[in-house]
Amino acid sequence: MTASHSGLTPLARRCIAAGALLMLCGVILGAFGTHLLAARLEPQQFSSFQTGVLYHLLHALGLLLVGVIAQVGGETRWLRASAGMMLVGIVCFSGAIYLITAGAPRSLGMVAPVGGVSFMVAWLLLAIHVRTLSHAGVGQGARRAGEGPRAGS
Repeated sequence: MTASHSGLTPLARRCIAAGALLMLCGVILGAFGTHLLAARLEPQQFSSFQTGVLYHLLHALGLLLVGVIAQVGGETRWLRASAGMMLVGIVCFSGAIYLITAGAPRSLGMVAPVGGVSFMVAWLLLAIHVRTLSHAGVGQGARRAGEGPRAGS
């Protein structure tokens, strides 16, 4: 794990910065939707917009999580790919919903499933990262040091 002058690994720094900025954008869009769009949109459109914001925020938090995991446990290709898929998911899924709500052609909705699949792949890649580390023996130090559950107890 190579830390930059900021004390964060490059992946951790990118994920945490992107996650924080995407959280900011999600909160702004959520407030915009609640205060300005709710009265102007049909209930189904507003519900779709809210779904876009929810998934945007959840996956921005996911990026923050990936950044923290990268900092604590080191960068892997699985983590880099997971972060990328979360970003692709936000852009494709939430972005398509935002654009359609703003008046873009409904055919743009065909992009949203790409984002949904990207979200699923992102979480799968994160699980693979953790599984890969556990098979490599990472994280077993606490038990060897006498912490955690003992065999037979």
